[in-house]
Amino acid sequence: MSVALSAVGTVASGALSGAGGEVGRRASERLHGLLGRGRAADGGAGAGSGGGEERPTLPVTEQEQRAAALRLVEVARRSPEAAREVAEWVREASWLAPRAVPAVADGASRPQMLPPTTSVFTDREDVTAWITALLEGAGPVPGAPVIAALTGPGGIGKTAVAVQCAYALRERFPDGILFVDLAGASAGTALPPSDVLARFLERLGVPPAMVPGDEARQRDLFRDCTADRRMMVVLDNAHSDAQVVPLLPASSGCLVLVTSRHRLGRLVAEYGARPRVLGPLSTADSVLLLRRVAGNERAAAPDTVVEAVAEAAGGVPLALCTTGAGLAVREHLAWERVARQLSEQLSEREQSADDAGGSVDPVRQAQDAAYRELAPECAAFYRALAVWAWPTVTVMCAARAADVEEERARVLLEELARVHLLEEVGEERYRFHDLARAHARERAVEEDGHGRMAAGVRRVAVAYVRWAAEADLRVMPLRWRLGPAYRALVLPEDREPADGRRALAALRRERENLAAVVRAADHHGFDDLVWQLCEAMWGLHLLLGFHAQWIDTHLLGVGAARRCAEEFGDRRAVGRMLVQLAFGQMGAGRADDAERALAEAVAAEQACGHRRGQASAVEALGLLRLKRWKYAEAQGCFEEAREILRGVREGEDGWEDLPRATALLEHHIGRAEAKQRHFAEALARLNDALARFRRLPGGGDAYNEGRVYMSLGDVHLEAGDSDLALVCLDKAVMAMETAGAGLQLADAFESRARCHRLSGRPAQAAEDLRAAALRYEENGDRIGAERLRGELAESEA
Repeated sequence: MSVALSAVGTVASGALSGAGGEVGRRASERLHGLLGRGRAADGGAGAGSGGGEERPTLPVTEQEQRAAALRLVEVARRSPEAAREVAEWVREASWLAPRAVPAVADGASRPQMLPPTTSVFTDREDVTAWITALLEGAGPVPGAPVIAALTGPGGIGKTAVAVQCAYALRERFPDGILFVDLAGASAGTALPPSDVLARFLERLGVPPAMVPGDEARQRDLFRDCTADRRMMVVLDNAHSDAQVVPLLPASSGCLVLVTSRHRLGRLVAEYGARPRVLGPLSTADSVLLLRRVAGNERAAAPDTVVEAVAEAAGGVPLALCTTGAGLAVREHLAWERVARQLSEQLSEREQSADDAGGSVDPVRQAQDAAYRELAPECAAFYRALAVWAWPTVTVMCAARAADVEEERARVLLEELARVHLLEEVGEERYRFHDLARAHARERAVEEDGHGRMAAGVRRVAVAYVRWAAEADLRVMPLRWRLGPAYRALVLPEDREPADGRRALAALRRERENLAAVVRAADHHGFDDLVWQLCEAMWGLHLLLGFHAQWIDTHLLGVGAARRCAEEFGDRRAVGRMLVQLAFGQMGAGRADDAERALAEAVAAEQACGHRRGQASAVEALGLLRLKRWKYAEAQGCFEEAREILRGVREGEDGWEDLPRATALLEHHIGRAEAKQRHFAEALARLNDALARFRRLPGGGDAYNEGRVYMSLGDVHLEAGDSDLALVCLDKAVMAMETAGAGLQLADAFESRARCHRLSGRPAQAAEDLRAAALRYEENGDRIGAERLRGELAESEA
C-alpha cells in the first residue's frame, strides 16, 4: 500500500508540473486507465463508458491519493494479469520520483562551486582551527550536519574567511562543495530558498525537468541528494534563519558554513549551529594585509605611516583592501597622503558621529577616499552601476546604465575592480560588495538625483528586453509573440542546429539579472518594459522551470499589463501575462490558481477582441484539464479554441501562425478523444494533424510530426493493434532524428521498446532501451539513463 501511495503521489504531482516529460504524462494516463478499470469492474463508471457515470479525476489531495492507491490494490487482486500490470506501473512510476544522482568518478555530480580565494588573505587561522575542532570534537548525530555560523559587521571579512576555511578543509569532503551568495544584505535582495535549491539540484546532477516546482519538494529532493554524502555547503551572506533552514542537508557527514551580519538564533537553538563572531584584525595583521594588497613596489613606506593608515581603517579587511588597492594602482599616491586624508576624514566623521550619537565607519571612510581619487568619468560610472541592486554587472548592463559604449565600459569596469570598488566574479561579470553598492548609490542620489538614476534603469531594461527577445526567438522560433521588441527580429539563414541551445544557456546565465530588471522596471513604473521582458522570458521558463521566479515576475507582469491597458497600452498583454502566469502556477502544482488565471485571461482577451490570444487562453485551459483527466472538458476547450481561430482574418494578429496553431489543436483534440477511448475519431483527428504539420511552410515541422506519430502509436497500442503502433513509432524515431530533438528521440525509442515488449519481441525492446539510455546520457539526463539501465537489468535477470 505504501509503495502504491508513493507512486500515485509522484505521478499526480508530476502530471501538473510536467516533471518527467512524456514518460510522466504516459504514466499519468496509464494510472487513469487503471483506476477507470477498477470503477468499471465495480459497476461504476469507466473511461469510455456511457454518459452520466462518474469518471476518475486526478488525485491531488492526500485523501484522494490514498483512495487511488487503495483502488490500485483492489485492481491488482482481481487477476494475475492485472497484478502484473499494476506492479509494472508502480515500478515505472517509482523511477519518476525526483531522486538523487549518485556521485560518480567523472565529477559530474561532485560540484566544486567555491569562488577563487585571495592570495593576500591574512590571519584568521584560528577560525579554521575552530571549525576543525567542531568536526573532530563531537560524535556524529544521524541526520545532523555540523553547522558553523560566522557573524560580524559588513566588511569584516566573513566571506573571505569562509572561502579560505572551505579550501583548507575540502579534502575532508570528497563528494563536493556547494556555495551560494544569498544576497542577504536586505530582505529585498535576499535570494528565495527555492531559487537556491534549484541551482544546487542542477549542480548535483538533477535534470531541469526533474526539479520540482515547489520549495517543499525541492528541499526533500536536496536532502535525498546529500544523504550519506560527505559534502560542504557554504551559505554566504544570509539574511535570516528562514532563508538558511531549507538549505540544510540532513547528513551527519556534511559541514555547513553560514555567514551573516545577523544573529541566527533559530539555527543555534534548533539545529545546533555553533556561532562565532569575527572582529577586526590586529594592528600587526592590518599592516601585513595592507602591504600585501599594496604590493612589493610600495613596501618601502615607514612602519609608522603604514600603521597610521591601518589604524584609520579600523582593522576592517574591506577598508584595508580598498585602501591598499588604491595605493597599488596609483604609483604616485603617497602613503603619507593617504594617512593624512584618512586622518582628516576620521576627524570629520568622529565629529559628525558625536553630533549624531553614532560611531565612525572605517569602510565608508576608505570608500570615500578611494572615490575622491577616481577620475570624474570613472566616478560617474561607479555611481551609474548602483542605480539598482543587480545580482551581477555585465558589460551590457554597465554600458547602458552609464550610457557609454561597451568597449569604454570594459575599461572602466577594470579600473573599478583594480581599486577594489568592484569585484570580478566571472568572465566580464562583476559584483559590488553590498557596502560598496550602498556607498555608490548614496553618491548617485546626492550627485545625480533620482531622475538620472531612473533613466539609467530604463536604459538597462530596454537593453535586456532587446537581448532577451532575440535569445527567445532563437530558443522557440515558431511560437507567436507579442510586443514591439520582436518586430524587427529575424533568424539568420545560416543558423546552426545548436544555436537554440546556446541561446537557452545564455538566458539561463542571465536569469537572476532578468528577474532583477523586471523588479527594477516595476519599481520605476516602466510598465511597458515589465510585461515585454516577461514575454521574452517565456522560452526560458517553459523549458527550464524556475517556478518561484516565474510566478513572481509574471505577477508583476500582469499588474504592469493591466496598468498599460488603462493608459492606452496594448490591451492584449493582459491575457498574455495571465496565460504565462498560469503555466508557472501549473508547474508549481497550484492547479486552482492556474484555473482562475486562465479564466481571467479568456475574459481579458475576449474583452479586447483579441482572437489569437483568446484561443491561446482557452487552449491553455484545455491543457490544464487534460492534465487533470477532465478529458471531455479538455476536448471542449480545444474545439472552442479552434472555432475562435477560424474567426481570425488576414492581417489580424496570429494570422500567419494560424496553420500551426490549428494543427496543434487537432493534435490536442485527438489526444483527448483517445483518452475517452474514442479510438476511430482520435485516429482520424491525429492523421489530420499530421497532414497539417507536413503542409507548414519551410518543409513542415519535424518535431511536431514526431509528437503526433508518438500519439498515434499510443492510440494503436491502446486499441490493441501493435503492428500499426510499431509503424507509427518507427516514423516517430525518424522524425525526432530529423528534428535533432535528443530527449524526445530518447522518448520515442522508449515508446517503441514498450511496443516491442508488449508484442513479445524482448531483443528488439532491449536494443531500443539501450538506444534511449544513450540519448538520455548524451543530453544530460543521467536519471533517465539510469532508469532505463535499471529496467534492462531487471529484464535480463
